[in-house]
Amino acid sequence: MFAFNLEFINRMIFFADEDRIGPDMLSTHWRLYFKSTMTRLCRRKFKYFHKTAEFRPGAYAIYCSKISIGKRVIIRPNTMLFADIDGEIHIGDNVMIGSGAHIYVRNHRFDHVNTPIIDQGYYPSKSVTIHNGAWIGANVIILPGVTIGENSVVGAGSVVTKNVPSQTVVAGNPAKIIKKLHEK
Repeated sequence: MFAFNLEFINRMIFFADEDRIGPDMLSTHWRLYFKSTMTRLCRRKFKYFHKTAEFRPGAYAIYCSKISIGKRVIIRPNTMLFADIDGEIHIGDNVMIGSGAHIYVRNHRFDHVNTPIIDQGYYPSKSVTIHNGAWIGANVIILPGVTIGENSVVGAGSVVTKNVPSQTVVAGNPAKIIKKLHEK
């Protein structure tokens, strides 16, 4: 019985102290269901979290202390933000992100053909920036080092491997420019 209690206590401490938020973090995840507790948790965990932002239940963030989320941004269920000690994620103001989007700042090495990929470690981290007013569609994957320009649109299901200029629509795998947006 003592071993179970000690394991339980250690897990609760881990859940509270770990630099992440997600459904697997039981003692903090419930806070995402209530606006007031969600805001307090996120403002404590993230590098920056605007008071009008939302982090919905079912979303994940790893290395929260390296993630900035601007005003009027909603991180929807199944969205995954993977920062790390050397790579940050910056999400500007008024950014729309569809459910299931994934943002990564690093990738596994795979250049040593005689070594299992799991044993090769990672390429160096590269930060990701999403500028103000961008729209990231559902199930988009944004890879390390990418910058999404201001007021740009990334079509649902796209894999973004290169920077997206401002006022541009991109889509596909890999994402390619579909058109430039112009004021009427």
